[in-house]
Amino acid sequence: MAGHFEPLSGGGAAVALDEVEVSILRSLAVQLLELIGPGEDASGPDGADPLARLFAEGPSEPPSDPALARLFPDAYGDPGTEQDPRERAYAAEFRRYTENDLRDRKREDALAVVRSLDSLGAAGDEAAVLRLAPEDGRRWLGALNDLRLAIGARLEITHEDDSEALLRLADDDPRKPMVMAYLWLGGLQESLVDALMG
Repeated sequence: MAGHFEPLSGGGAAVALDEVEVSILRSLAVQLLELIGPGEDASGPDGADPLARLFAEGPSEPPSDPALARLFPDAYGDPGTEQDPRERAYAAEFRRYTENDLRDRKREDALAVVRSLDSLGAAGDEAAVLRLAPEDGRRWLGALNDLRLAIGARLEITHEDDSEALLRLADDDPRKPMVMAYLWLGGLQESLVDALMG
């Protein structure tokens, strides 16, 4: 079980994580939360109207940060190509009504990772076993995917072949730890998919 998720009887998945792995995963999830930004306070003093919240308008322009642009891509047009005016208008309209909800979901996924890691407590020298119910597993999948997208954007990975080239970086290359995290998260994500489907 060490290093990869395995299916639990009755659904869900489990993985053994040592103290360093827990620390790295938690740190990455917190950084993802900081990147996504704080959510709207739906429980404001006058009590937010749920219907008004549903139709609240969000941003219409894509984020300028490459990692956020990867997490919140335009719904129309091909990435990296110039949009025609009609596609740009459609993308802006779609973003206006969907990005806030998407940010909320991504924030909840990252928070689920932090909370489940915090619930492990101190395991000392022994690896702690993290058990995820199916719903928690889906949240973890979302967060692992978002972490890989954000790290991939920072590493300028546009194709899977790019990560192979980055793997051959010299050990003293400052990108090496980020590459190793990217690949490790990919292994965790793949094993979690297999465990949840098994």
